[in-house]
Amino acid sequence: MAERNLTVTAWESLFRAQVTVMRALSAEFPSEVISLNEYDVLFNIIRSPERQLRLKDLNRHVLITQPSVSRLVDRLAARGLLQKTDDPLDGRGTIVSVTSEGFTLFRRVAVAHMQAIERHMGAALDEEELAALTALCDRLRRSVGGER
Repeated sequence: MAERNLTVTAWESLFRAQVTVMRALSAEFPSEVISLNEYDVLFNIIRSPERQLRLKDLNRHVLITQPSVSRLVDRLAARGLLQKTDDPLDGRGTIVSVTSEGFTLFRRVAVAHMQAIERHMGAALDEEELAALTALCDRLRRSVGGER
């Protein structure tokens, strides 16, 4: 077990780095097209098999609350970016899938977002450091019960 002061210092450093990077990415994000939260929802659905996900499972993967996710999904569906259908295996459940229009929009925004990520992360860390950071973050997430 690590010493408490070192653990708290590492947490503060990780937290402040995340906030700083997110602020920079948010400033460059094409929010006139889609919000970061909308992007996060599309991202999680698109990386799921067949580009669809149960609404209940989507709630576990995004950083916003369940009522907010439901409203956001409704807005994206109204814009034609998502489609909602009843879960054939559970009548109480809802399946959310990305439409072709939603996928096209996501890809366009993702390219710009990935370029910003590359500029900020790639400029600060080399490939070995990025791999180490990924491994450490994955290990930390697993240790506190994260799914991915």
